[in-house]
Amino acid sequence: MNQAAEAFLNDIWSHVNSIYDKESRRVREIKNQSRLQAGMFDYLGVAWRKGKFNWVQGNIHIDVYEPFSWSDSSYTFEAGAYIEELTDDILAQDFFPALRDRVDALFRSDDYGPRFFDYRLELVFEFEREQSVLRYSQALLNEEKLRGLKQTFDNFIDTKIMLELPVLPKENDEFFFARHLMNPDLMEQRQEVIEPLIRRLSDKLRTRKERSDSWAYQYTAAFKDWSEERFLNRFFDRSGNYGLDWVLKEEPECSKPNAQELEFFMFAALKIGPREPDTREKYLKLAVQLGSKRAEDYLKQGSGRFESVYKSSLIQATANDITQTIEIHIGSEEEAAYGEALNFIGNLLDQGFPKGYKLMLKSKEKNFLPLKKLARSGQHQFFANAARYPALFPRLAAYAELAMEEFAWYEDVKPGEKSVMPGTYAVFGLGLYSNVYFPLVRRYMELVDTEHQSAQDGYAEAFIEAHGVTAEHMPTIVSILLGGSESAKPVKNIAIDTPDLADALIRELESKEDYKREAVIYRIFGSSQKLAQAAKRESSPLKERLERLLELLG
Repeated sequence: MNQAAEAFLNDIWSHVNSIYDKESRRVREIKNQSRLQAGMFDYLGVAWRKGKFNWVQGNIHIDVYEPFSWSDSSYTFEAGAYIEELTDDILAQDFFPALRDRVDALFRSDDYGPRFFDYRLELVFEFEREQSVLRYSQALLNEEKLRGLKQTFDNFIDTKIMLELPVLPKENDEFFFARHLMNPDLMEQRQEVIEPLIRRLSDKLRTRKERSDSWAYQYTAAFKDWSEERFLNRFFDRSGNYGLDWVLKEEPECSKPNAQELEFFMFAALKIGPREPDTREKYLKLAVQLGSKRAEDYLKQGSGRFESVYKSSLIQATANDITQTIEIHIGSEEEAAYGEALNFIGNLLDQGFPKGYKLMLKSKEKNFLPLKKLARSGQHQFFANAARYPALFPRLAAYAELAMEEFAWYEDVKPGEKSVMPGTYAVFGLGLYSNVYFPLVRRYMELVDTEHQSAQDGYAEAFIEAHGVTAEHMPTIVSILLGGSESAKPVKNIAIDTPDLADALIRELESKEDYKREAVIYRIFGSSQKLAQAAKRESSPLKERLERLLELLG
């Protein structure tokens, strides 16, 4: 080997070993590593970066993780005078083959333990000169480790995914499970293969909100990684700020994807959609550029499973289950128009249309319910407008019963503190305008996800403003108070100031668990101490009733 090339290689190899020694100590300290992780390292980048004023006054750069385009986290080292002697031919014929062989031998060894390297490793070498850059890359594959990972993955599916509850995978396995599903080395990239496995784990986690959300996040991210790294990069160039836009490559550089690839990309777009509807729309538009008629139909009219258009002299309505949107144009502001719109929406939900849809409304009337935390969206506006007509209350109630679903959310706002469960606007309106629907309000409050929704926190105040505090209303009031989130504050306009009200409250709390009693007392009185102070101020018989409330707290 050329002496300069050998000196360069020895310097680099000394630094690589030093870095790997340090990283291996860190890897050995990691506890509870997922069995689905074949290894930590799948990239090694070696580069000579030229100096600012003179190309030979640069540095050796080593990356053991694939670097982001916007960051520079390389290990940097000085090199010897041999750099000037390294011609392109020496680098191509002597240096890079020798570097590749050393890396390959280390990659296939167990020198750093079986969990250090992944089953694949991308080796990249770059050498910058004054006016040019020499670049070589080599994809290394450890077939034996890949076979072992396939066996582990198949066993994981059989024993952790397919078995019935209470069997569940560990939470730290979900990241790798999602990404292995998108890995053509491990799974055939077809919807009918991947979708049942995603759905299976989703169903098993359905009653565990945090885990369910985490799993949805993981497979959404895995679909995005596959879409951008394995698919879109082949047919589009990144452009725009931060490379977020995609521009179709010019022919003949860009060939068209085959039908199966394009179908899987559209499947990825649809799975991404519930969490990132804008990304779904972007991907479907890119699929249209690649010649997909189905993507074009999806964007225009949905999947075709539902009656997507309704027109009458009173309203115009369209629905798209793929984008999870319903558009309603009220042509005549009257009861019958909203009745037709409710029928249209209800029929869709009856047939399986996504409950967490986004409603876009065109209407001259702009009514909203008196709750500060509710988003002023088209969805809210529609149900507040419809609630002006008492004759529509039964239809609104029927819609709410159909729409309410724990851990589901309307898409009228970005995920956050204003997100609400389907049916919320209809239930809240009915509860404010008619006592006939108090049982519906109570069912809603029992179902609502109090850990992840807080828009209902202001409902108690609005309810009391509408109906007052009576012994007859106490079951509903207590239900509303218990439906508040953990951050719900005491209600300002509620007072237990008569023996009848105190008796009604006692009756409701006697059958409740201690933590529920404490929550209700806090929201009514502010604290047990304030309840005690109120009891001292009052005279009989209210005094004894308030003392009984204190006794219920233990």
